[in-house]
Amino acid sequence: MNTAAPTELTPVKNAPRISVAPMMDWTTRDYRFFARLFNPNVMLYTEMVTTGAILFGDAARHLDFNQQEHPISLQLGGSNPKDLASCSKMAQDWGYDEVNLNVGCPSDRVQNNKIGACLMAEPDLVAECIATMQQAVSIPVTIKHRIGIDDMQSYEEMLHFVDTVAKTGCTHFVVHARIAILKGLSPKENRDVPPLRYEDVYRLKIERPHLTIEINGGIKTLAETQQHLQHVDGVMIGREAYHNPYLLAELGQLWGLEAPNRFEIMQQMLPYFEQRVAQGAPVSVLTRHILGLFQNLPGARKWRQSLSGGNVKSLSDVDAAISNIQAAMQRTEDYLAEHQE
Repeated sequence: MNTAAPTELTPVKNAPRISVAPMMDWTTRDYRFFARLFNPNVMLYTEMVTTGAILFGDAARHLDFNQQEHPISLQLGGSNPKDLASCSKMAQDWGYDEVNLNVGCPSDRVQNNKIGACLMAEPDLVAECIATMQQAVSIPVTIKHRIGIDDMQSYEEMLHFVDTVAKTGCTHFVVHARIAILKGLSPKENRDVPPLRYEDVYRLKIERPHLTIEINGGIKTLAETQQHLQHVDGVMIGREAYHNPYLLAELGQLWGLEAPNRFEIMQQMLPYFEQRVAQGAPVSVLTRHILGLFQNLPGARKWRQSLSGGNVKSLSDVDAAISNIQAAMQRTEDYLAEHQE
């Protein structure tokens, strides 16, 4: 699909590394197209895709993306070096800007297949995977991992893991600043329960200054992002970028960009929606990604309700929701103006 790109957004050279975390069921191609309209500079990630899904399933379904999504990274889940190398080569041929290895997902399902955070216990295997991937491609190969797992919770153990992988020539590490408790906590709990240890990530950058260190975990605002950038090279935003996508526009201030108007964003989304509906995509599948557009603004709750689940059946429902929130925001402005006089 070649939907017209937003012309008023131009990537800035030498920008800080800001990215949107790979999130299962959330960072789909529809969300990524939406996210790109807010900011031309952030690195977008696919959902984690297992090597088996690509090699033995519908590769195009997992790998296709809109050209407007660049820069974009494919995150792979796997532990077989040969399979990871094959998928990395496919990613490069498909046009991805980067390929990333998942060593952070705490799901039981991926653990059983030796995918995700459990691989932190096998740094030599991870290093072999990264080295084989690098040999297969010329695009960057990066890694996303936790600061520890289960009984491997010390800074020194994380440093050993990083050093082992770095010997391959890998220089970019995205570090989720929480350990993962693989035995006892659910994947959801692993996103909140283990305490954040940002200082461990800062220390890693101090002690390994030649590496590119990007921090992830619990970051929700521009101010927090700016604070982290005083210590590390990049910031990865997770759930907040989904629930409050306008944060991506606010992050444009890091490069001196003017934040786009929310209604302008929707005007660019509507032609995309029309194309996707023509291809057979249900409107409700598309609108679930835009529910947070007006987060914390007048009418936001009604916006979410009108576009959720079975409440939206056609694009005319989307048009109605836009009109309703415009009216709600105007009423608020009129009320405030009246009471300030």
